[in-house]
Amino acid sequence: MELLNLRESPELKNELTEYLQLQWANDETNELYRDCLDHATTEKLALPMWYALKDEGTIIGCAGLIPNDFISRMDLMPWLCALFIDEAYRGKNLSRLIIDQIKKDSQKLGYQKLYLCTDHVGLYEKMNFTYIGDGFHPWGEKSRIYETHV
Repeated sequence: MELLNLRESPELKNELTEYLQLQWANDETNELYRDCLDHATTEKLALPMWYALKDEGTIIGCAGLIPNDFISRMDLMPWLCALFIDEAYRGKNLSRLIIDQIKKDSQKLGYQKLYLCTDHVGLYEKMNFTYIGDGFHPWGEKSRIYETHV
């Protein structure tokens, strides 16, 4: 397994963009992911950061570290987003591998906490995240917000 940061491996941009679009996007949001990753390789900004988990040269997981995950709690940052592990690789603590790296990178940037929003209950608690309340998305949905110390 190899965990790569897009900023350190910009040659991954197209492959990671396609992977993220396949996992998270639809026809209306494909351009959002393309544009975001197009601008994520600059070192001028601390965030966003995007990660690809590869096994034998193939991306099998991903995640992002971003300033806000389209949620009303803009007073909180940074956010873990778009965490995904291919189904064939689940149950092997690979999401923890990605989260641990994102925590380290968050700490290097001076943050004390990391946040995420999700509808999952019970999953992130296993990785030391604590539910802190609900937040609201611009499209009207509500999500659970979790935090963890970095």
